[in-house]
Amino acid sequence: MAEAAAHSSNSAVDGGGGSVQNDYPTIDPSSFDVVLCGTGLPESVLAAACAAAGKTVLHVDPSPFYGSLYSSIPLSSLASFLSPEASPPTSSAAAAASDSRTVVVDLHRRSVYSDVETSGAAPEPARRFTIDLVGPRVLYCADEAVDLLLRSGGSHHVEFKSVEGGSLLYWEGCLYPVPDSRQAIFKDTTLKLKEKNILFRFFKLVQAHIAAASASADETGEGDASAKIPEEDLDLPFVEFLKKQGLPPKMRAVVLYAIAMADYDQDGADPCGKLITTREGIQTIALYSSSIGRFANAEGAFIYPMYGHGELPQAFCRCAAVKGALYVLRMPVAAVLMDEEKKHFVGARLASGQDILCQQLIIDPSYKIPTLDVPFDGSESHFPRKVARGVCIISKSVKQGSSNVLVIFPPKSLEEQQVTAVRLLQLSSNLTVCLPGMFMSYLSTPCTDVSAGKQCIKKAIDALFSPQASDGSEGHLETASESTGDVKPTLIWSCVYVQDITQEKNQGTSLLSCPMPDEYLDYRNVLGSTKKLFASIYPDEEFLPKKSAPVYADDDSDFAE
Repeated sequence: MAEAAAHSSNSAVDGGGGSVQNDYPTIDPSSFDVVLCGTGLPESVLAAACAAAGKTVLHVDPSPFYGSLYSSIPLSSLASFLSPEASPPTSSAAAAASDSRTVVVDLHRRSVYSDVETSGAAPEPARRFTIDLVGPRVLYCADEAVDLLLRSGGSHHVEFKSVEGGSLLYWEGCLYPVPDSRQAIFKDTTLKLKEKNILFRFFKLVQAHIAAASASADETGEGDASAKIPEEDLDLPFVEFLKKQGLPPKMRAVVLYAIAMADYDQDGADPCGKLITTREGIQTIALYSSSIGRFANAEGAFIYPMYGHGELPQAFCRCAAVKGALYVLRMPVAAVLMDEEKKHFVGARLASGQDILCQQLIIDPSYKIPTLDVPFDGSESHFPRKVARGVCIISKSVKQGSSNVLVIFPPKSLEEQQVTAVRLLQLSSNLTVCLPGMFMSYLSTPCTDVSAGKQCIKKAIDALFSPQASDGSEGHLETASESTGDVKPTLIWSCVYVQDITQEKNQGTSLLSCPMPDEYLDYRNVLGSTKKLFASIYPDEEFLPKKSAPVYADDDSDFAE
């Protein structure tokens, strides 16, 4: 069997590039415990977990590369990925069902991206620029995504760099460092003494609560009950708790949007339907705090994968392949097979025409799940939420002396109508995602209205970057920020688009759909949903147990590079 592209395991099959049925390989065996279509992060984690549990796994993807909606792709491929040409669906009528009780139900794919708008000329060679479809996205050093990579052995297939520039808050037209620790507060020259004292007191209170809660959860002790924040305060909206602690507006913005990572306006005149509680806010602060200093060679709380986030699905696919999973790229699933009598799905028909039987079928979220009882009618089951995203190539760093940095625009910081936070992640060539001397910047904000979401992204771009001169030159047009005198980076190229975040309602357990990339900065929600899917399939199996990881000679080495 030939190796799949970008995969080193000989348990992988390359499906070939042709569309003629004979160009596809025949898969042997033709029956598996689990068949997965799409190699996005959730599907890849599930493949690794199922293989580690001793299940037979077939993992296919219609693309010639790994990652699906979680891919990192060359800049030259972005336009065709976001706006694919319409193609007729693969018909499954040519091959008869293998069993008279089996009904063949065609699969349909939804358009995930819309309202694509590009400006500027992409630098050459475009293949030297890698675009993350899920950006902006980071991993906390102490979050579960990192733990899963360590437990599964996936950490040996991906390298990381620190977001060493830390976080910046955009406030009243200026960028301020986020004081996210006692040391950072002490060093911050932009804070007044009174503000430092308020923040010191607040973080001391939160850290005491976290320590007491951790001790009480530990079998060795009950912890100091007096250090815990009262339950009535934990159930309060976090913004109200911060007001009780005397934090002024700028300090509230730091805690709410740059540390607790709230997405929606928490302090508006109209009550927000997305208010986070004190309990939720402190959980994220605890994760943030425990991430700082976890790895000796990672500054700050965040790390980022070399070559982009598309490396993460590949890492888990490699773990699955080591455990015997079979991989076939360039192999679409054309239809699903349903037992008409028992009313459950029993397999998949591949684009080659071959029927693959399985006990469990898991599909990429760009596929629409057909219902068991009525024919597919093409209608959406519910109104999807959306995320507006932007990708920029710029001429210099937004923070002098820093390569990789996160910028937070709190609600109302760009315009009075702004009701969601905007996040911007700047990346440099030390991550091998762009040419030296240039920087990639990713932006995102959740939205329900496409126009408002894109407008928010564009205002953030205008706030930090200068437009390029009409003749394509850069230097003479770089303008100074009114407030600081610093020269703004020049915007060389940009793309703004909208992604739907639709989650299919899973029909029973024989056919499941994985979660889409969401609007959050990290993978906690995506991985939480993935773990629930695994538990619904195999409730008696442990999810990626540590003992399943291969043993490597350098297992004691630092994780972050």
